Amino acid sequence: MSPHCAILEELDIHARFAFAIPVFDQLTILAPGLLGGSVAKAAHARGLARRIVIWARRPEVRLALREQPWCNQVFDTPTEAVQAANLVVLAAPVEKIVELARQVAPHLPIGAVVTDVGSVKTELCRLCTAAMPAQATFVGSHPMAGSQKTGWENGSPALFEGRTCFVTPLAQASAAAVETVAQFWRALGSTVTTLSPEEHDQIVAHVSHLPQALATTLCSFLAQKNPQWRNFAGGGLRDTTRIAASDATMWIEIFQQNHGEVLCALNEFQHELDGFSAALAHRDWDELRRRVEHGKTYRDGFPS
Repeated sequence: MSPHCAILEELDIHARFAFAIPVFDQLTILAPGLLGGSVAKAAHARGLARRIVIWARRPEVRLALREQPWCNQVFDTPTEAVQAANLVVLAAPVEKIVELARQVAPHLPIGAVVTDVGSVKTELCRLCTAAMPAQATFVGSHPMAGSQKTGWENGSPALFEGRTCFVTPLAQASAAAVETVAQFWRALGSTVTTLSPEEHDQIVAHVSHLPQALATTLCSFLAQKNPQWRNFAGGGLRDTTRIAASDATMWIEIFQQNHGEVLCALNEFQHELDGFSAALAHRDWDELRRRVEHGKTYRDGFPS
């Protein structure tokens, strides 16, 4: 072994013992899209599971997944896929996760931990927890990672590195199961924050769902103007509206699931926008400067 490889191996050993990294006999991922595919690729790259098992709804997707080096086995049904799983990741769209949890629940082995990647948590966590049999535990999670692209084929083993992942257990979840899920996301490179599903939904309504609504609305507004104007767009408009290219069906589902918190965030933002408009209308340049500098200070405080 070269000195360079020896150093890398030593660093890897130290990293593994910095916190207890779980190595699962079987990790099962159900309905992988971008996030589920990235979980599988990242877990394979980091050696977090002896077997990675997948179920996908469409036969052609199952056929393609059987050719992937990061997937050990693909099952034709979700119930078969979970029967020997230690950790199950429900990676379906938000409105399908509860249905999938109910479907596989009777087939979960003793001690199985089930989590998800859904971006709205309150009702989902309550219903998935209620669906679990006595021998299994559900602990919600939401990795704040993604792209305007969709599909497992766009997944990346580095997608979760340096990203926040919320872990959102209900009060009755066992501490051991919560820690298993938290350790798993840390092992994929995420920074884990544990909080209640209600707190999660309030936070993401402001820092994720509101920005999507604003980017979408801005593009919808500009689409009513001269279409040639788009050719003059600089980096500012492109940066501000990148997420407007996201999948519409996915976002409608998210807005439906978290509509109350999103409405609150929109109403609060409308008040802020009205204040900006009033300062501009009254030529109150001092107030306008205060608002612009306040926004700059907030943006400058983002972690690198």
